[in-house]
Parts: sequence; C-alpha cells; structure tokens
Amino acid sequence: MSSLLDALWEIFTSNSTYEGAAVAAGLLLFAASGELIAERAGTINISVEGMLVGGAFTAAVGFDVTGSVVVALVTGALGGMIVAGVQAEMSHRLVADQFVVGLTLNILVVGLAAFLEREIDLETSRASKLVIPLLSDIPLIGTALFGQPWPFYLLYALVPVCWYLLYRTRWGLEVRASGEDPQSADVSGIDVNKRRRQSIYFAGLTSGLGGAYFVFVQIGRFEPTVSGRGFIAIAAVIFGGWTLRGTVAGCVLFAGAVSFRLSVQGFGYDVNSELLQALPFLVTIFGMAIFARRVRPPAALARPFIRGLK
Repeated sequence: MSSLLDALWEIFTSNSTYEGAAVAAGLLLFAASGELIAERAGTINISVEGMLVGGAFTAAVGFDVTGSVVVALVTGALGGMIVAGVQAEMSHRLVADQFVVGLTLNILVVGLAAFLEREIDLETSRASKLVIPLLSDIPLIGTALFGQPWPFYLLYALVPVCWYLLYRTRWGLEVRASGEDPQSADVSGIDVNKRRRQSIYFAGLTSGLGGAYFVFVQIGRFEPTVSGRGFIAIAAVIFGGWTLRGTVAGCVLFAGAVSFRLSVQGFGYDVNSELLQALPFLVTIFGMAIFARRVRPPAALARPFIRGLK
C-alpha cells in the first residue's frame, strides 16, 4: 500500500504530469468549444474527429509550403471548415441524417489523409515555446499553463470568445433558441437551419485549429489519426451539461487521465499496458455514466428542423 501511495505522490507532484495534462486538454478544448456551440444549436456534430484530422493535414501542408506556423494555423482552420461545410450542408440543407453524415465524413477524411500521407512527404516541426516570466514559476502548474508552445495561448482567447458569442450576442441567443424550440424560433423570424449550419462552421474552425495544435504543439508531426479525441471532446460537452465551464472541466478531467497514463509509463511503473491505453476512455465512460443522467440536453438536440413539422 505504501509503495502505491509513494508512486501516486511521485506522479502527482511532477511538473511533467501537469504539463502533459495541459497539452492534452488544449486539443480537447479546441474541439469541444466549437462542439458546445453546435450542440446548443440542436445538432450533434459527430464529424469532429474528421475535422481534427482534416485540420491537421491542411495545417501540415500549409507549413510544408510556407514554413510558417501562423499560415499553418490558418490553413488548419480552413481544413476543418471544409469538413464542416459538408456536414452542415448535408445535415441542415438537404436534411440528411446527422449521424450517418458525421460517421461517413470521419471514415472518409481519415482514410484520405492516410492515403495522402503516403503520397506526400510533409515536413513539420513543433512551434516555438513562449515562456511567460513569473507566472511560469508557479509550482506545479506554472510551466503547464505559462510555458507552452505559443499556439497553446490561443485558448486563453478562444474560451472567452465562445462564452461571449453564446451568451452575450443576439447570434448566440438565436443559436440557443434553435436548439431549444426551433418551431418557436422559426415563428420569431430566426432561420433555424442557417444558425445550425453557422454553428457547425464555427465548430469546424475551432476543430481545424485543434488539428493544427495537434501537429505543432502536441506531437510535432502529422499523423492521419487523432485516436478518438474527437469523440472524447463530444463526451466532454455532454459531461459538462452543455455549459462552457462544465465542458472545460470535462476536458481537463479527461486530459488528466491521458497525462496520468503517460506519467505512469514515463516513471517506469509496471502496469498493464492495455489497461493504461484504455484508461482515458474508461474515465470518459465512467464520467458519462455518473453525470449524463443529471443534466438536461437542448430540447431539440439531434432533431432535424423542417418548417411546420414538430
């Protein structure tokens, strides 16, 4: 028992544990912040995984062509929005099934990225670190929050922007109305399907940035998969009760499980590798089992809107 406590103490007092959790949470936050707005509009955007991979690929292409991480972030956002465009138009203009479109896009984008990776030799690297004086010296969390590669700091603007858009603008009010009572919203003059399409485009933008973040902050190279992180981001939104602060908490919790797994391996502790690989997903399922029944989703979530039909 004492050896277990000693191991946990070593893990939870290590700077690397918190740095890994912050980096992993960053990717989830990029994806989940946009997904939150999409779901508040009444649409489940299953294609988050495809948006992340699409953003990662176009970001890698942008960097390979220009050598600029800034350009890569822009092209990554565009890549995510291209995938979002297909999802939005198919689901909320042609009224195709949201789940089928999302799953199909995930398979298509991942397969296409894997094929193109073999055909194109993409050169990438990690973004440079930006260490903030004084704040980076805070014990345990200093370097995790204030000593990261510079794209990480976009999150400090993204989260407040999402809050402002959703809760302090007329557009955000119309988005929320579209997810709660689309028929009443339509009667009041709101173009429900247009707001839903716009919310998916926003999710594509943030997820595309997340894909670029994955390449230039988290792993330093392009890979044609994000290993289910898009689905974990969706789970974080549900775990958080479709609120922004809850979504942030869910991202931090699930990222902490990822970092804990890496820390266990990094410190050389002998733990079943299959169990460690499954740990983030087990935490996700456990969290969903506890909180999913205690929160209320948007009333019209996943219900297509057709004028005149309830």
